[in-house]
Amino acid sequence: MTDSKRSIILHLSFIAVLALVFFILPDYHTGNLARIMVLAIFAMGYNFLFGYTGLLSLGHALFFATGMYGLGMTMQFFDLSSGSAFIAGLICALLVSAIIGALALRTVGVAFMIITLMFSQAGYLIILYFGEYSRGDEGFIIAREARAFMGFDLSDETNRYYAALILFSICFLVIAKLVNSPFGRTLIAIRENEERAKMLGYDVAKYKLIAVIISGVVSGAAGASYALLFGYVGATFATVQYSIFPLLWVLLGGAGTTIGPFIGVLFMFYLIDLSSVVTPAYMLIAGVVLVLLTLFAPQGLAGELRKRVFKWLP
Repeated sequence: MTDSKRSIILHLSFIAVLALVFFILPDYHTGNLARIMVLAIFAMGYNFLFGYTGLLSLGHALFFATGMYGLGMTMQFFDLSSGSAFIAGLICALLVSAIIGALALRTVGVAFMIITLMFSQAGYLIILYFGEYSRGDEGFIIAREARAFMGFDLSDETNRYYAALILFSICFLVIAKLVNSPFGRTLIAIRENEERAKMLGYDVAKYKLIAVIISGVVSGAAGASYALLFGYVGATFATVQYSIFPLLWVLLGGAGTTIGPFIGVLFMFYLIDLSSVVTPAYMLIAGVVLVLLTLFAPQGLAGELRKRVFKWLP
């Protein structure tokens, strides 16, 4: 069996397992999984830029929040339907990521990391400044009756779970296709040796900008779907921690692997959840485990599996 066929079977089997576990797991865990799948979309967007292109960003909270507020504000002030508002969120994320990408890519290395962080913080401050409309840190709730799509009430647990699964599956398969395409191979070549890619005639600046836009739109889709499925929009999601989280998820799961972002989100979510039952100082336990994983599994959980067992793992 070729590596390509194995990859297809892996991705489809993984989606099938997620579809089936809804009928097996208790409500508490299926509710968690719906949230994990949405956050995994955010992590996949980040992984596309960091894991495959080699660009370390500390500003992805801006893209997540742009998608979230793009959906939430258009529903609140323009009375758009959920579908139209979701598209509006994606358009907002596309525009913001294109502008930020065009400006930030004038820098390299640490400077790129810092300038993306600065843009993200500027976005957070804008949300607070226009608190009269955005409701700032307090945020606002999207009415339950507005959270419907094609007749399905997305506040219902079953509908919410499968809506999250459908969006996760689309992003999962599209990104898997992209990274295995000539475009994705070019991004990997840029990550491995940018100067050589330039010598081969590739327009590195163009490829990087496209990667930033794709990453921003996927992250924006995660933000928009989070607002729609869980009914809340708030400035918390634009803070620095939501730029750090996707980096941690990707590093834990395995940068440059398609399945790594989900594994990273799942692992960290339940690590914090279970640690909080043991002690109020749950972040201490989480921190120790994260340090140990970084030391003994530097390529992440999926990365180590690829290195040691499944060489074909995408």
